[in-house]
Amino acid sequence: MRGLATVALLVAVTCALPMIAVLIAALSGGTDTVRHLVSTVLGAYTWTTFKLVVLVALGTFAVGVGAAWLVTMTRFPGVRFFEIVLVLPLAFPAYVLAYAYTYILDHPGIVQTTLREMTGWGPREYWFPDVRSLGGAAIMLILVLYPYVYLLARAAFLQQSGTTFLAARALGSSAFAAFFKVSLPLARPAIAGGVLLAVMETIADFGTVAYFGVQTFATGIYTSWFSLYDRAGAAQLALCLLSVALLLAMLERVQRGKAKYHDPARRAPSMPPIELGGWSSLAAVVLCGIPVAFGAVLPIVILLTMGLGSEQDLLSPRYLGFVRNSVTLAGVAAVVTVIAAICVGFFRRLQPGRLSRGAAYVARLGYAVPGGVIAVGLMVPFAAFDNALDAWMRATFDVSTGLLITGSIWLLVAAYMVRFMAAALGAYEGGQAMVHANMDAAARSLGEGPMGTLRRVHLPILAPSLLTALLIVFVDVMKELPATLIMRPFNYDTLAVQAYRLASDERLGGAAVPSLVIVAMGLLPVILICRQVGRGRRV
Repeated sequence: MRGLATVALLVAVTCALPMIAVLIAALSGGTDTVRHLVSTVLGAYTWTTFKLVVLVALGTFAVGVGAAWLVTMTRFPGVRFFEIVLVLPLAFPAYVLAYAYTYILDHPGIVQTTLREMTGWGPREYWFPDVRSLGGAAIMLILVLYPYVYLLARAAFLQQSGTTFLAARALGSSAFAAFFKVSLPLARPAIAGGVLLAVMETIADFGTVAYFGVQTFATGIYTSWFSLYDRAGAAQLALCLLSVALLLAMLERVQRGKAKYHDPARRAPSMPPIELGGWSSLAAVVLCGIPVAFGAVLPIVILLTMGLGSEQDLLSPRYLGFVRNSVTLAGVAAVVTVIAAICVGFFRRLQPGRLSRGAAYVARLGYAVPGGVIAVGLMVPFAAFDNALDAWMRATFDVSTGLLITGSIWLLVAAYMVRFMAAALGAYEGGQAMVHANMDAAARSLGEGPMGTLRRVHLPILAPSLLTALLIVFVDVMKELPATLIMRPFNYDTLAVQAYRLASDERLGGAAVPSLVIVAMGLLPVILICRQVGRGRRV
C-alpha cells in the first residue's frame, strides 16, 4: 500500500515538474530577455494566437453543434451513417491535412493548374486564396477538432427530454427558434467543454502553424530553442503559453462540473425526431457530408495519390526504422502511461482524501500543457542535472558521464506520459465506476490485499477500458510532433518527424507516405469511438 502511494505521488510530481521547471527557468532568465520579447515578437505571437483560437472556436462550434443537432434531432437519408462517420476526422493530425491540401491548392497544385489551363490566365493574372495562411491553418484545425464538440454536443442532446422542446413548439416557436431558446442553452456546458478542448489543442499545435508559416507561441518556442539557442526566451514564451493553457484547463473543468441536467420529468418521452424531406433533407445530407468529405475522405484520396507518385519506399530499411522507432516509442509510452494511471486511480479509490485527489488533479494537468512546453520543462532541469553530474565526475574521478538522461528515450517517454496521462486516467476511472465497492469488500473478506484485489478483481473487469486507454495513448504518441522534435535522441527519427522534415523541404509527395501510416494508426481508437457512438444512438 505504501509503495502504491509512493508511485502515485511520484507520477504526480513528474507531471508537475515541467510546469515548475518552466516557471523557474523563465524567472531566472532576467529582464533583458523579457524586454526583448516584448519589443519584438511577443505582441505578434499573442495577436496571431488569439485570432487563430477565435477562428477555431467559432468554426468547431458551428460545425460540431450543427452536425450533432442534425443527426440527433432530425431524420434524413443516411442519418445513421453520418452520426458515425462524423467522428472520422479525429484520426487525422492537422499537419497531415495541411500537407494534403497544400499539395492540391498551392500554385503548382492541380486546382490552380487546371484553372490556368481552362482560362488561359498567367500566374499573376488572377487571385486565389492562399492556403498557407492564418485562415488556412484555422480551417485545417477546425476539420480535425470539430469532433470534440460534436461528440459532447450529441451526448448532451441525447440526454435531453422532449418535454421542454415540445412546450416551446406549443407556445408558437419554430423548430429553429426552439433549438436556440431551449436545446442549445441546456447543452451549453457540454458544448463549452468541447470548444475549450479544441482551443487547447489549437494553442498546442505546432506542425500546422509551422508549415504554414503562422507565428504563434508554439512556433516561437521551437524557434527560440533551436534557431536562436535562447533557452531563457524559450522558457518565458513557454510560461506565457502555459498560463493560457492552465486557465483554459480550469475553465474546461468548471464547465465539465456544470454539465448536469436534472430533468424533473424523468419518465417523459424523448423528443420525437423531426422528419426532413425534399430540399431540407438534401441540405442536411450536404451539411453533414462536407466535414466528412473534407476532413477524412478527400485527404485520404490526396495522400494516396501523393504517396503513389513519390519515391518513398515504405518497406525500405530506412522507413522500417522510422516505423520501428514510432511503434517502440508509442508502445512503451502507452504501457507506462496506463500503468501510471492505474496507480493514481487505484490510490484514489483506496485512500479517498485530499492527497489522492490532489495527485489525480495534478496528473491530469498535462493534457492542457502543449508538447513544446513539456519538452522545455523537462529538458531544462535534466540538462542541468546531467551537466552538474558530468562536471562532478570529471573533477572527482576524471571520468565523463556525458548526458545520461537528456536526449534519452526515457525522458521522451516521460514527456509523453505527462502529456497524455489525462486520457489514460479518464478511461481508467470511467471503467472503474463499474466496479462496485461491494466487490472490494468481498475480496477483502476472502483474504485478498489491495494488490490482490487490483490484480484479480479490478483488472479483469477493466480490461476493455484499459485496452481503449492503451490505443488512445498509442495513437496520440504517434501523432505528437513538437515534443518529439525537441527531445528525440540523436538520429532517432519517427514517422511524424520524417513527415515534417519532408514537408519542410517541400517534398509533399514523400511526406504523404509516413502521414498515411500515422492516419492508419489513428483510425484504431476512432473506430472504437464510432462503435460507442453507434451503440448510444437514439432509436
